[in-house]
Amino acid sequence: MDALVTGAGGFVGNYLLQELLQEHAHVGATKLPKEYIKCKNCDILDMDLTKEYEVRKILELYKPAQIYHLAAQSSVALSWTNPELTVDVNLKGTLHLLDAVRAVENYHPRILLIGSSEEYGYLREGACPVNEQETLHPANIYAVTKACQNMIGNIYAKAYGMDILMVRAFNHIGVGQAPTFVAADFALQIAEIEAGLRPPLMRVGNLEAKRDFSDVRDIVRAYRLLMQHGRSGETYNVGSGHAVSIRELLEILVSYSMEAIVIEQDPARMRPAEIPCIQADIQKLQAVTGWKPQFSLEETLRTMLDHNRRNFRII
Repeated sequence: MDALVTGAGGFVGNYLLQELLQEHAHVGATKLPKEYIKCKNCDILDMDLTKEYEVRKILELYKPAQIYHLAAQSSVALSWTNPELTVDVNLKGTLHLLDAVRAVENYHPRILLIGSSEEYGYLREGACPVNEQETLHPANIYAVTKACQNMIGNIYAKAYGMDILMVRAFNHIGVGQAPTFVAADFALQIAEIEAGLRPPLMRVGNLEAKRDFSDVRDIVRAYRLLMQHGRSGETYNVGSGHAVSIRELLEILVSYSMEAIVIEQDPARMRPAEIPCIQADIQKLQAVTGWKPQFSLEETLRTMLDHNRRNFRII
């Protein structure tokens, strides 16, 4: 097998599979039994990352040359309410994967561990845009698990000579993202208002936080390029290199609406701890891959809104 994507049943997985199929003949995708993956040219495999024997069985059978480790509990909000699940999947699951690789005889794949910009947490003054050398101050449970995953990957690369590289992915958005994430939530609310399914009122959380948003298609292209050109043991930021406020993101989407919409802040949507601003320094990524974003924020948001409109037969 040329490449295996763990957690391919999630939002990013389908995009990454399509990206990899452009140049690989044999691509595998793991998912949980309850999940569905639509990919005609992939080997679809059920695998629960928390069960080490399942992980080892698949690696022994297929021995993929590349492993893209997407599988994760990726919701910050859920990490507050279910920290145990977040640790089990993000930490124990990663250890199961890396130890299973070590246990398979004569097997030395290249592994990309997908981390998060949330690992940086609260930045010191002057540290934004943030580069990969910045000290980590994770501010939520999800971020802590991803920071630990990065450290484990680095240790395994050095201690065992494994070919592992890590990324810290900044916010990525696109069609198919769950409405637990802000851009998808806003796009869905606007489409529901236009379809007459809710009054012209949008409930929102903190609008002042600034984030670095990228189209998911740009993100997976960066993953593929890093797998080809990145250095083992290194960590790379993957983002647009530009931060916008949640308010600006909302204003872009509302400007596309066919209805007059009232904005109301909802205390239930506020996080216990919010990082004011985070923006990627992507010089390291660009130096090794030459990567540049291909999709603008406006284009991506319009695509997301129109997708919801089509679902409600508005357009």
